[in-house]
Amino acid sequence: MSFAKILATGAFVLACAAPAYAADLYKTDQGHTEVRIAWSHAGVSMQHGEFTNAEGTLMLDQDNVEASSLTATIQAASISTGFGPLDEHIRTADFLEVETYPTITFQSTAISRTGDTTADITGDLTLHGTTKPVTMAATMTHLGDHPLGAFLDYYKGDWAAFAATMEIDPAEFGVGMTIPVGKLVIEISTELKAPG
Repeated sequence: MSFAKILATGAFVLACAAPAYAADLYKTDQGHTEVRIAWSHAGVSMQHGEFTNAEGTLMLDQDNVEASSLTATIQAASISTGFGPLDEHIRTADFLEVETYPTITFQSTAISRTGDTTADITGDLTLHGTTKPVTMAATMTHLGDHPLGAFLDYYKGDWAAFAATMEIDPAEFGVGMTIPVGKLVIEISTELKAPG
């Protein structure tokens, strides 16, 4: 969202040439994780924002991609649109009600490969205290040594990266009931590192 991390979410889809091994743990890198959202402002214009505090874990089983799993947690109050008054309004009971529902979470329940580097990831999204199943389309963009590892120690080791998208109706989660929001498009881009 993976959200996330929602958030968040395609690493398990790679048909990679690396040697097969048991499921490996990857954790999101905060500096290279984005959860972006977009919505129509009453049909007048498109507005955009980003949750700047999102983290997640991926258990990647390269032998059996469908057995992999993903979890993600987003801090709802980290919403940033670039305009402070709008951010504060989104945090109120008109929308996210962050004091009552401080986190947005995603837990995968099923993974279905759709190509060599793509998959549909279905899971439970909890938003505004309501949990509903959602499906995101994910694309694996990297798995293995990070290209920057040759220059910076921080990037040494095993990395995974993916991009994912999904669309939800916030009203189904009780968000924007007094001020309709319409469909919400969520885009996730993240790099994850294997600990160690």
